[in-house]
Amino acid sequence: MKRPRLARRALPAVACLTALIALITWYNLPPSRDALTTVTVTRGNIENSVTALGTLQPRRYVDVGAQASGQIRDIHVEAGDQVKAGQLLVEIDPSTQKAKLDASRYAIENLKAQLQEQQALHALARQKFQRQQRLAAGNATREEDVQAARAELSATQARVEMFQAQIRQAQASLRSDEAELGYTRIYAPMSGTVVAVDARVGQTLNAQQQTPLILRIARLSPMTVWAEVSEADIGHVKPGMTAYFTTLSGGSRRWTSTVRQILPIPPKPLNETSQGGGSPSSNKSGSGRVVLYTVLLDVDNTDNALMADMTTQVFFVAGQVKDALTAPVAALHGSLARVVAQNGRIEERQVRLGISDRLRVEVLDGLSEGDHLLIGPVDGSGG
Repeated sequence: MKRPRLARRALPAVACLTALIALITWYNLPPSRDALTTVTVTRGNIENSVTALGTLQPRRYVDVGAQASGQIRDIHVEAGDQVKAGQLLVEIDPSTQKAKLDASRYAIENLKAQLQEQQALHALARQKFQRQQRLAAGNATREEDVQAARAELSATQARVEMFQAQIRQAQASLRSDEAELGYTRIYAPMSGTVVAVDARVGQTLNAQQQTPLILRIARLSPMTVWAEVSEADIGHVKPGMTAYFTTLSGGSRRWTSTVRQILPIPPKPLNETSQGGGSPSSNKSGSGRVVLYTVLLDVDNTDNALMADMTTQVFFVAGQVKDALTAPVAALHGSLARVVAQNGRIEERQVRLGISDRLRVEVLDGLSEGDHLLIGPVDGSGG
Protein backbone atom coordinates (compact mmCIF):
# COMPACT_ATOMS: atom_id res chain seq x y z
CA MET A 1 0.00 0.00 0.00
CA LYS A 2 2.96 2.35 0.49
CA ARG A 3 4.49 1.93 -2.97
CA PRO A 4 1.94 4.08 -4.90
CA ARG A 5 2.42 6.88 -2.40
CA LEU A 6 6.21 6.82 -2.98
CA ALA A 7 5.70 6.88 -6.77
CA ARG A 8 3.46 9.88 -6.51
CA ARG A 9 6.12 11.70 -4.45
CA ALA A 10 8.88 10.90 -7.05
CA LEU A 11 6.98 12.29 -10.04
CA PRO A 12 7.58 16.01 -9.27
CA ALA A 13 11.28 15.43 -8.70
CA VAL A 14 11.64 13.64 -12.03
CA ALA A 15 9.78 16.46 -13.80
CA CYS A 16 12.04 19.10 -12.25
CA LEU A 17 15.14 17.13 -13.16
CA THR A 18 13.95 16.78 -16.78
CA ALA A 19 13.24 20.51 -17.04
CA LEU A 20 16.70 21.29 -15.63
CA ILE A 21 18.39 19.00 -18.18
CA ALA A 22 16.41 20.57 -21.02
CA LEU A 23 17.36 24.07 -19.86
CA ILE A 24 21.05 23.18 -19.69
CA THR A 25 20.87 21.59 -23.15
CA TRP A 26 19.09 24.65 -24.60
CA TYR A 27 21.60 27.01 -22.99
CA ASN A 28 24.54 25.17 -24.57
CA LEU A 29 23.01 25.10 -28.05
CA PRO A 30 24.40 27.80 -30.43
CA PRO A 31 22.05 30.74 -31.01
CA SER A 32 20.25 30.89 -34.35
CA ARG A 33 21.77 33.11 -37.08
CA ASP A 34 18.86 35.52 -36.82
CA ALA A 35 19.91 36.36 -33.28
CA LEU A 36 23.38 37.47 -34.40
CA THR A 37 24.52 40.64 -36.17
CA THR A 38 25.81 39.59 -39.57
CA VAL A 39 26.54 41.01 -43.00
CA THR A 40 26.40 39.23 -46.35
CA VAL A 41 29.17 38.68 -48.87
CA THR A 42 27.92 40.23 -52.11
CA ARG A 43 29.19 41.15 -55.54
CA GLY A 44 29.96 44.75 -56.42
CA ASN A 45 32.51 47.26 -57.68
CA ILE A 46 35.50 48.33 -55.61
CA GLU A 47 37.57 51.44 -56.29
CA ASN A 48 40.74 52.28 -54.40
CA SER A 49 41.26 56.02 -54.75
CA VAL A 50 43.02 59.00 -53.22
CA THR A 51 40.78 62.00 -52.61
CA ALA A 52 41.74 65.66 -52.60
CA LEU A 53 40.24 69.11 -52.97
CA GLY A 54 41.16 71.31 -55.91
CA THR A 55 40.47 74.55 -57.73
CA LEU A 56 39.74 75.07 -61.41
CA GLN A 57 41.82 77.51 -63.45
CA PRO A 58 42.16 78.11 -67.21
CA ARG A 59 45.01 76.12 -68.74
CA ARG A 60 46.07 79.08 -70.90
CA TYR A 61 45.66 82.71 -69.97
CA VAL A 62 47.52 85.99 -70.34
CA ASP A 63 47.52 89.15 -68.26
CA VAL A 64 47.37 92.18 -70.54
CA GLY A 65 49.31 95.16 -69.23
CA ALA A 66 50.30 98.65 -70.39
CA GLN A 67 53.79 99.47 -71.69
CA ALA A 68 52.94 103.15 -72.15
CA SER A 69 52.08 105.71 -69.49
CA GLY A 70 49.07 107.93 -69.77
CA GLN A 71 45.35 108.18 -69.17
CA ILE A 72 43.05 105.42 -70.42
CA ARG A 73 40.88 106.94 -73.14
CA ASP A 74 38.75 103.92 -74.01
CA ILE A 75 38.26 100.24 -73.11
CA HIS A 76 36.53 98.35 -75.90
CA VAL A 77 35.73 95.10 -74.05
CA GLU A 78 34.04 93.94 -70.89
CA ALA A 79 34.41 90.85 -68.73
CA GLY A 80 32.86 87.88 -70.50
CA ASP A 81 33.48 89.15 -74.03
CA GLN A 82 34.99 86.84 -76.63
CA VAL A 83 38.00 88.39 -78.39
CA LYS A 84 40.18 87.45 -81.33
CA ALA A 85 43.96 87.72 -81.51
CA GLY A 86 44.90 91.20 -82.75
CA GLN A 87 41.61 92.80 -81.69
CA LEU A 88 41.85 96.34 -80.26
CA LEU A 89 41.21 96.25 -76.53
CA VAL A 90 42.33 99.52 -74.93
CA GLU A 91 43.38 103.01 -76.06
CA ILE A 92 45.62 105.25 -73.97
CA ASP A 93 45.81 109.01 -74.58
CA PRO A 94 48.80 109.31 -76.99
CA SER A 95 49.46 113.05 -76.54
CA THR A 96 52.70 112.63 -74.61
CA GLN A 97 54.02 109.93 -76.93
CA LYS A 98 53.17 111.98 -80.04
CA ALA A 99 54.97 115.03 -78.67
CA LYS A 100 58.02 112.93 -77.86
CA LEU A 101 57.94 111.40 -81.33
CA ASP A 102 57.75 114.85 -82.97
CA ALA A 103 60.71 116.02 -80.89
CA SER A 104 62.75 113.02 -82.03
CA ARG A 105 61.95 113.74 -85.66
CA TYR A 106 62.93 117.39 -85.30
CA ALA A 107 66.20 116.35 -83.63
CA ILE A 108 67.02 114.09 -86.57
CA GLU A 109 66.28 116.86 -89.06
CA ASN A 110 68.58 119.20 -87.12
CA LEU A 111 71.36 116.60 -87.09
CA LYS A 112 71.00 116.00 -90.81
CA ALA A 113 71.32 119.75 -91.47
CA GLN A 114 74.49 119.87 -89.38
CA LEU A 115 75.77 116.84 -91.23
CA GLN A 116 75.28 118.57 -94.57
CA GLU A 117 77.21 121.57 -93.26
CA GLN A 118 80.05 119.34 -92.09
CA GLN A 119 80.09 117.46 -95.37
CA ALA A 120 80.46 120.80 -97.21
CA LEU A 121 83.31 121.83 -94.93
CA HIS A 122 84.89 118.44 -95.43
CA ALA A 123 84.71 118.86 -99.24
CA LEU A 124 86.34 122.30 -98.92
CA ALA A 125 89.07 120.86 -96.68
CA ARG A 126 89.76 118.15 -99.27
CA GLN A 127 90.16 120.77 -102.02
CA LYS A 128 92.58 122.79 -99.85
CA PHE A 129 94.63 119.69 -99.11
CA GLN A 130 94.78 118.70 -102.78
CA ARG A 131 95.91 122.24 -103.72
CA GLN A 132 98.63 122.14 -101.07
CA GLN A 133 99.80 118.79 -102.45
CA ARG A 134 100.12 120.26 -105.98
CA LEU A 135 102.02 123.29 -104.63
CA ALA A 136 104.31 121.05 -102.62
CA ALA A 137 105.13 119.10 -105.76
CA GLY A 138 106.43 122.31 -107.35
CA ASN A 139 108.13 123.49 -104.14
CA ALA A 140 105.68 126.44 -104.07
CA THR A 141 104.39 125.99 -100.47
CA ARG A 142 105.66 125.30 -97.01
CA GLU A 143 105.53 121.88 -95.39
CA GLU A 144 103.60 123.22 -92.41
CA ASP A 145 100.84 124.48 -94.72
CA VAL A 146 100.52 120.98 -96.19
CA GLN A 147 100.30 119.46 -92.70
CA ALA A 148 97.68 122.01 -91.62
CA ALA A 149 95.54 121.19 -94.65
CA ARG A 150 95.88 117.48 -93.93
CA ALA A 151 94.81 118.01 -90.26
CA GLU A 152 91.79 120.09 -91.29
CA LEU A 153 90.71 117.35 -93.71
CA SER A 154 90.95 114.72 -90.96
CA ALA A 155 89.02 116.92 -88.48
CA THR A 156 86.15 117.55 -90.87
CA GLN A 157 86.00 113.83 -91.71
CA ALA A 158 85.75 113.03 -87.99
CA ARG A 159 82.95 115.56 -87.51
CA VAL A 160 81.05 114.05 -90.47
CA GLU A 161 81.31 110.60 -88.93
CA MET A 162 80.26 112.00 -85.53
CA PHE A 163 77.06 113.51 -86.95
CA GLN A 164 76.34 110.32 -88.88
CA ALA A 165 76.59 108.35 -85.58
CA GLN A 166 74.36 110.88 -83.81
CA ILE A 167 71.78 110.51 -86.58
CA ARG A 168 71.81 106.71 -86.24
CA GLN A 169 71.37 107.06 -82.49
CA ALA A 170 68.51 109.53 -82.95
CA GLN A 171 66.87 107.19 -85.46
CA ALA A 172 67.03 104.34 -82.97
CA SER A 173 65.44 106.61 -80.39
CA LEU A 174 62.81 107.53 -82.97
CA ARG A 175 61.96 103.86 -83.47
CA SER A 176 61.59 103.48 -79.71
CA ASP A 177 59.27 106.50 -79.60
CA GLU A 178 57.24 105.08 -82.49
CA ALA A 179 56.92 101.78 -80.62
CA GLU A 180 55.87 103.61 -77.46
CA LEU A 181 53.22 105.44 -79.44
CA GLY A 182 52.04 102.07 -80.72
CA TYR A 183 51.80 100.85 -77.12
CA THR A 184 48.99 103.35 -76.55
CA ARG A 185 46.78 100.99 -78.58
CA ILE A 186 46.66 97.61 -76.85
CA TYR A 187 45.66 94.56 -78.89
CA ALA A 188 44.67 91.05 -77.81
CA PRO A 189 47.75 88.76 -77.79
CA MET A 190 45.56 85.66 -78.21
CA SER A 191 41.98 84.62 -78.78
CA GLY A 192 39.87 83.84 -75.75
CA THR A 193 37.46 85.20 -73.17
CA VAL A 194 37.98 88.37 -71.13
CA VAL A 195 37.70 87.00 -67.60
CA ALA A 196 38.68 90.14 -65.67
CA VAL A 197 39.02 93.89 -66.25
CA ASP A 198 41.13 95.64 -63.59
CA ALA A 199 41.21 99.20 -65.01
CA ARG A 200 38.70 101.96 -65.78
CA VAL A 201 38.35 104.67 -68.39
CA GLY A 202 40.06 107.83 -67.15
CA GLN A 203 42.54 105.95 -64.96
CA THR A 204 46.14 107.15 -65.25
CA LEU A 205 48.76 104.47 -65.80
CA ASN A 206 52.43 104.77 -64.91
CA ALA A 207 54.40 102.22 -66.87
CA GLN A 208 57.77 103.63 -65.80
CA GLN A 209 57.65 102.15 -62.30
CA GLN A 210 55.79 98.90 -63.03
CA THR A 211 53.66 97.29 -65.70
CA PRO A 212 50.03 98.07 -64.84
CA LEU A 213 47.66 95.17 -65.42
CA ILE A 214 44.51 96.10 -67.31
CA LEU A 215 42.69 92.84 -68.04
CA ARG A 216 43.06 89.06 -68.33
CA ILE A 217 42.24 86.90 -71.36
CA ALA A 218 41.82 83.15 -70.89
CA ARG A 219 40.90 80.13 -72.94
CA LEU A 220 38.22 78.36 -70.97
CA SER A 221 38.87 75.01 -72.64
CA PRO A 222 40.77 73.09 -71.55
CA MET A 223 40.64 73.89 -67.84
CA THR A 224 43.20 72.75 -65.27
CA VAL A 225 42.43 71.38 -61.81
CA TRP A 226 44.98 72.40 -59.19
CA ALA A 227 44.49 69.62 -56.63
CA GLU A 228 46.11 69.66 -53.20
CA VAL A 229 47.18 66.16 -52.11
CA SER A 230 48.49 65.49 -48.61
CA GLU A 231 51.99 64.14 -48.13
CA ALA A 232 50.50 60.90 -46.76
CA ASP A 233 48.81 60.23 -50.13
CA ILE A 234 51.13 61.87 -52.66
CA GLY A 235 53.19 58.68 -53.00
CA HIS A 236 50.14 56.91 -54.47
CA VAL A 237 49.60 59.55 -57.19
CA LYS A 238 51.57 59.17 -60.42
CA PRO A 239 51.64 61.08 -63.74
CA GLY A 240 49.23 59.51 -66.21
CA MET A 241 47.02 58.09 -63.46
CA THR A 242 43.28 58.13 -64.17
CA ALA A 243 41.32 60.64 -62.12
CA TYR A 244 37.88 62.18 -62.02
CA PHE A 245 36.32 65.08 -60.13
CA THR A 246 33.00 66.62 -59.23
CA THR A 247 31.93 70.20 -58.54
CA LEU A 248 29.32 71.69 -56.25
CA SER A 249 27.33 73.01 -59.20
CA GLY A 250 27.69 69.89 -61.35
CA GLY A 251 25.43 67.63 -59.28
CA SER A 252 26.26 63.98 -59.94
CA ARG A 253 28.25 64.74 -63.10
CA ARG A 254 31.83 63.46 -63.25
CA TRP A 255 34.66 64.87 -65.33
CA THR A 256 37.33 62.32 -66.21
CA SER A 257 40.99 63.18 -66.77
CA THR A 258 44.54 61.99 -66.16
CA VAL A 259 47.33 63.42 -64.01
CA ARG A 260 49.46 65.76 -66.13
CA GLN A 261 52.05 66.90 -63.59
CA ILE A 262 52.96 66.73 -59.92
CA LEU A 263 54.69 69.90 -58.73
CA PRO A 264 57.82 68.90 -56.79
CA ILE A 265 57.44 71.38 -53.94
CA PRO A 266 54.41 72.45 -51.89
CA PRO A 267 53.04 75.98 -52.36
CA LYS A 268 54.60 77.23 -49.11
CA PRO A 269 58.30 77.10 -48.19
CA LEU A 270 59.34 73.94 -46.41
CA ASN A 271 61.52 75.90 -43.98
CA GLU A 272 58.60 77.94 -42.67
CA THR A 273 59.13 78.08 -38.91
CA SER A 274 56.65 78.30 -36.07
CA GLN A 275 56.88 80.51 -33.00
CA GLY A 276 58.76 77.83 -31.10
CA GLY A 277 61.67 77.70 -33.55
CA GLY A 278 63.58 74.52 -34.27
CA SER A 279 63.94 72.42 -37.40
CA PRO A 280 61.24 72.30 -40.08
CA SER A 281 60.46 68.66 -39.34
CA SER A 282 59.99 69.25 -35.63
CA ASN A 283 57.83 72.27 -36.30
CA LYS A 284 55.67 70.30 -38.72
CA SER A 285 55.01 67.45 -36.32
CA GLY A 286 54.71 69.69 -33.29
CA SER A 287 52.19 72.07 -34.82
CA GLY A 288 50.23 69.40 -36.71
CA ARG A 289 50.85 71.15 -40.00
CA VAL A 290 49.79 69.19 -43.06
CA VAL A 291 52.00 69.50 -46.14
CA LEU A 292 50.03 69.59 -49.39
CA TYR A 293 51.48 68.99 -52.85
CA THR A 294 49.92 70.35 -56.03
CA VAL A 295 48.77 67.93 -58.72
CA LEU A 296 47.62 69.21 -62.12
CA LEU A 297 45.09 67.57 -64.43
CA ASP A 298 43.43 69.00 -67.55
CA VAL A 299 39.85 68.58 -68.70
CA ASP A 300 37.92 69.59 -71.81
CA ASN A 301 35.35 72.36 -71.23
CA THR A 302 33.72 72.90 -74.61
CA ASP A 303 30.27 73.24 -73.02
CA ASN A 304 31.57 75.92 -70.59
CA ALA A 305 30.12 74.07 -67.61
CA LEU A 306 33.34 74.69 -65.66
CA MET A 307 34.32 78.16 -64.47
CA ALA A 308 37.48 79.61 -62.95
CA ASP A 309 37.97 79.21 -59.19
CA MET A 310 35.35 76.47 -58.86
CA THR A 311 36.01 74.05 -56.00
CA THR A 312 36.43 70.41 -57.03
CA GLN A 313 36.62 67.10 -55.20
CA VAL A 314 39.18 64.97 -57.01
CA PHE A 315 39.47 61.17 -56.95
CA PHE A 316 42.77 59.66 -58.13
CA VAL A 317 42.03 56.04 -59.06
CA ALA A 318 44.83 53.75 -57.86
CA GLY A 319 42.94 50.54 -58.69
CA GLN A 320 39.44 49.24 -59.38
CA VAL A 321 37.59 45.97 -59.95
CA LYS A 322 34.05 45.29 -61.16
CA ASP A 323 31.57 42.55 -60.19
CA ALA A 324 33.91 41.19 -57.55
CA LEU A 325 33.12 39.43 -54.26
CA THR A 326 33.11 42.11 -51.58
CA ALA A 327 32.80 42.18 -47.83
CA PRO A 328 32.65 45.04 -45.31
CA VAL A 329 36.02 45.82 -43.78
CA ALA A 330 34.37 45.85 -40.33
CA ALA A 331 33.50 42.13 -40.68
CA LEU A 332 37.11 41.03 -41.10
CA HIS A 333 39.86 40.57 -38.56
CA GLY A 334 42.99 40.84 -40.63
CA SER A 335 42.87 37.75 -42.86
CA LEU A 336 40.23 36.01 -40.70
CA ALA A 337 36.47 36.01 -41.21
CA ARG A 338 33.81 34.47 -38.92
CA VAL A 339 31.16 32.78 -41.07
CA VAL A 340 27.80 32.10 -39.42
CA ALA A 341 25.80 29.05 -40.57
CA GLN A 342 21.98 28.92 -40.61
CA ASN A 343 21.90 27.07 -37.29
CA GLY A 344 24.09 29.76 -35.71
CA ARG A 345 27.35 27.85 -35.65
CA ILE A 346 30.42 30.04 -36.26
CA GLU A 347 33.36 29.00 -38.40
CA GLU A 348 36.60 30.93 -38.71
CA ARG A 349 38.09 31.03 -42.22
CA GLN A 350 41.31 32.29 -43.70
CA VAL A 351 40.58 34.71 -46.55
CA ARG A 352 42.71 36.30 -49.25
CA LEU A 353 41.90 39.94 -49.92
CA GLY A 354 42.40 42.39 -52.79
CA ILE A 355 41.90 46.13 -53.05
CA SER A 356 39.79 48.13 -50.64
CA ASP A 357 37.90 51.42 -50.67
CA ARG A 358 38.17 51.67 -46.87
CA LEU A 359 34.55 50.50 -46.41
CA ARG A 360 34.50 47.31 -48.46
CA VAL A 361 37.26 44.99 -49.57
CA GLU A 362 37.64 42.59 -52.50
CA VAL A 363 37.57 38.92 -51.47
CA LEU A 364 39.84 36.78 -53.66
CA ASP A 365 39.53 33.46 -51.84
CA GLY A 366 38.00 31.88 -48.73
CA LEU A 367 34.40 33.12 -48.98
CA SER A 368 31.44 32.62 -51.27
CA GLU A 369 28.66 34.89 -52.37
CA GLY A 370 25.85 34.86 -49.80
CA ASP A 371 28.05 33.94 -46.80
CA HIS A 372 26.99 35.64 -43.57
CA LEU A 373 29.85 37.22 -41.64
CA LEU A 374 29.64 37.95 -37.95
CA ILE A 375 30.09 41.51 -36.77
CA GLY A 376 30.78 42.05 -33.10
CA PRO A 377 30.63 39.57 -30.18
CA VAL A 378 28.22 36.63 -29.75
CA ASP A 379 25.32 37.50 -27.39
CA GLY A 380 27.23 40.57 -26.30
CA SER A 381 29.72 38.46 -24.34
CA GLY A 382 32.70 38.99 -26.63
CA GLY A 383 32.40 35.79 -28.67
